[in-house]
Amino acid sequence: MALPNQLCFALVIFLSIFSLSSLPASAIFPKVNVSLPGHLSKLVENLCNDNVVENRKFCLKALSTHKAIATRDSTQLGTLIMKLGAANVKATLNVYDEITKKPGSPQALKALNCCVETYKYAILSFEMVSSELVEGPQTANYDVAVIGPEIANCEKELIDAKVKNPRLLARNQFMKYYIEMGYEITSTLELENPNEY
Repeated sequence: MALPNQLCFALVIFLSIFSLSSLPASAIFPKVNVSLPGHLSKLVENLCNDNVVENRKFCLKALSTHKAIATRDSTQLGTLIMKLGAANVKATLNVYDEITKKPGSPQALKALNCCVETYKYAILSFEMVSSELVEGPQTANYDVAVIGPEIANCEKELIDAKVKNPRLLARNQFMKYYIEMGYEITSTLELENPNEY
């Protein structure tokens, strides 16, 4: 892994830990009745048990679908993770759009608009990474890693503008989890195909 990738990823991990320490558990893990199937695919188990994936429970829940269980290789699982990440981004954008319509301070509106632009960038990145998984996992790995600092900047803007919304904090946290999962699957693809890059 190249040094810039390591730095980006270290920043993502640090900011994830830092932001988790200030959130109540209910903001991070909304009450969802999802039962995990008795047989997860080995790919899913390996991914969710890796040290990079900080929230194993979230990873297992997100990847407990029939589509995830049916994946046959890392590329298929990576494509699914990118689709799930993009869907999360779109849902988060809906939350931001809803909140920006409510009256607030100019600083809050500026911070919210910064985050909207960040999430628009994230959608493009997740979609781009999906196509890069086959062509170049190293590029895909970098492209998923650079989303993390953008989300960190969004969070900083919200904090500086004193925007305290548990829904936004939770959505940003979910985003970090998808970035971790995406980073891990693209790293796995790099290791599986070392001679191609």
